[in-house]
Amino acid sequence: MKIAYVYDAVYPEIPGGVQLRIWEVGRRLAVSGHEVHIFSMHCWEGPRTIVREGVTLHGICPQLALYHRGRRSIAEAIFFGIAAASPLTLGSFDLIDCQHFPYFPVFSAKIGAALRKTPLVITWHEVWGKYWDIYLGRWGSFGKAVERMVAGVSPHNLAVSAHTARGLSVLSGKETTIIPNGIDRDRILAQAVAEDRVDVIYAGRLIREKHVDLLIEAIALCAVECPDIRCVIIGDGPERNRLQQLARLSRVEHLISFTGTIPSHDEVISRMKAARVFAFPSSREGFGIAALEALACGLVLVTTDYPQNAAKELVTEKQGFCCAPNAPALASALVTALTHAREMRPHAIAFAESYDWRRIALLQEAYYQKIRERPHGG
Repeated sequence: MKIAYVYDAVYPEIPGGVQLRIWEVGRRLAVSGHEVHIFSMHCWEGPRTIVREGVTLHGICPQLALYHRGRRSIAEAIFFGIAAASPLTLGSFDLIDCQHFPYFPVFSAKIGAALRKTPLVITWHEVWGKYWDIYLGRWGSFGKAVERMVAGVSPHNLAVSAHTARGLSVLSGKETTIIPNGIDRDRILAQAVAEDRVDVIYAGRLIREKHVDLLIEAIALCAVECPDIRCVIIGDGPERNRLQQLARLSRVEHLISFTGTIPSHDEVISRMKAARVFAFPSSREGFGIAALEALACGLVLVTTDYPQNAAKELVTEKQGFCCAPNAPALASALVTALTHAREMRPHAIAFAESYDWRRIALLQEAYYQKIRERPHGG
C-alpha cells in the first residue's frame, strides 16, 4: 500500500504522542514493504523532502509555532490545512490517515480523498466535547461544532483508547475501531538504570492540564510520613516557574528536582527506571504513552480520576492506583504505591508487554487492508 499520514508535527523534532505514533507505526509499515509518506511542517534540517528509515517526509510548509498563549494556534492549523490540500489532491495514495486534531487539515484530506477516490481514515486521539467550554470559554461552542463536523467527515474513524472511542460514538452515533498507542519494548529493556535513584517521577509538559501542582502538594503531605521522599519532574512548559515557586512555598524544594526538557528519550527512560512510582495527575489525556512507558519500566502508575483522563484505563489493581483528583488522595495513593512497589513491579512490566509497537503496527496494517476491501465512502 501507498499510505499518506497527515499531521503538522514530526517526531523526534517535535516530541509528542501523536507524532510518535505516526513514526513508530509508519516506519514498521515501511519495513513490511509499504510505501509510507508523512506530510507535515518542514521542521527538520535539510531539504523539504527526505527519506528517513524508509519513510518519506514531506515538509509542505514552513514551521510555525504550534501554540499561542498556551493554546493550540488556530492560525497555524488553518495555514497547515491549506498547505495540505495540494499534495493530497495531486498525489496518488491507496489510503490517507489524517489525525483528527487540529481539525482543519481533515477537510483538506477529505477533498483529496474524494477527488482521488481514496479511503480516508481519521485517527482520534481525544474527544473534547464539553471541555471546549473550559478551553475556549465563550468560543467553546465553535470548537464543539467543528469537532462534530470532523466526526462525520469519514466512515473510517479510529480511536487510540476506549475513552476516546466512547466520546466519538456519542458524536458520530457509530461504533469506532480501537487501536491503542504503544511502546518500543526492546528499546526500553536496553536502557540502563540511571544512577540518581528517586521515589516518584513525572514526565510530561508543564501545563495546567497536567496538574503537577497537585503532585507538589501531595509530596508535601507525603513528607510528613516519609521525610526523605524524593521526586523528580521532567519536562518544561508555561507552568514551570509557578510550580517551582509552589515547591518553595510548600517547603519541599529540597525534595523535588526540576530537570527541564531532556532531549534524549533514552535518558528519560533511564530516569524512569531509577524511580519506583510514576505520578500522572493529568486531567486530560487521550491515551498516556508516558504512563505506559513507565509501566514497561516496572513503575507503579498513580493517576487521577478526572473524566477526560484516558490514562486511568492503564490502571489495574495489580500495578496501579487511580485516586480522587486532590492532593490528600494523591498523597495517600503515592505512599501506598511506594509501599507495594516491589511486588507490583512484575505486573506492571507484564501489562505493558502487549502494547509493543510491532503488534500495534500489525493491527494497523490489518485495519488498513480491511478498509481497502470495502467501499470507502470518504
